[in-house]
Amino acid sequence: MLTLVALAAAAAEEAAHEAVGGAAEAGHASPGLFQDSAFYVLIAFLIVIGVFARAGVHKMIVSGLDKRAAKIADEINEVRKMREEAQELLASYQRRQREAEEEAAGIIEQAKKDAARMTAEARAKIEDQTERRIKAAEDKIARAEAQALSEVRGQTADLAIEAARVIIRERMDGGAQGPFIDKAIAGLRDKLN
Repeated sequence: MLTLVALAAAAAEEAAHEAVGGAAEAGHASPGLFQDSAFYVLIAFLIVIGVFARAGVHKMIVSGLDKRAAKIADEINEVRKMREEAQELLASYQRRQREAEEEAAGIIEQAKKDAARMTAEARAKIEDQTERRIKAAEDKIARAEAQALSEVRGQTADLAIEAARVIIRERMDGGAQGPFIDKAIAGLRDKLN
């Protein structure tokens, strides 16, 4: 407040010097202090400043500026608080994203392990089935061979018996040796089978 008064006084003094300097240049004598209009402007200015000081205008200006500063400080604090919340929220989302990525990597790894295990199990089952089929086919072949061998032996025995009958009939007497021949043929059939 005092600086305003000092500035006003300095401005009035400067105006007075200019008026005196301008009048001296014109060749006139300097007018008196009470005849100079700058003096009256200074007085009016000082009176206005005094009225404002007495009315407390400077307090209202300072109060308004303080309120504005407090409001700005509150807004800054609120913005800081919102920024901190946003940073916490961002950190939370980044943490969740990392956890989700780790979980996805775990799921993929587990899926790979499961796929490898299932592939191994399927391969083992296929090999087991193949071995059983091969064994069944070998058993079937062995049975077919045994059956074919048995049939061949049976037919060979039948042919041998028939050939023996024919040979014995041709060479031996039919009446005396008939029961002997039948018995030998029956024994031969049992031996060949």
